[in-house]
Amino acid sequence: MTTVKISPKYQVVIPKAVREELELKPGQIVEIIVHGNRMEMVPVRGMREMRGFLTGIDTTVPREADRT
Repeated sequence: MTTVKISPKYQVVIPKAVREELELKPGQIVEIIVHGNRMEMVPVRGMREMRGFLTGIDTTVPREADRT
């Protein structure tokens, strides 16, 4: 886990290791999602970048008899 400090202007710096791992770029948009007393920063990806991200996913889902 990595910790960061909030500046007096309520800014945070994303550590280099995290930027590199997530391939973040300057000016990229992130969404902040609040869950109770915590928050998550999720990079917004374009549709072209999302192509193929579900490759290999298991699509076998048990279904009710009337849904086949």
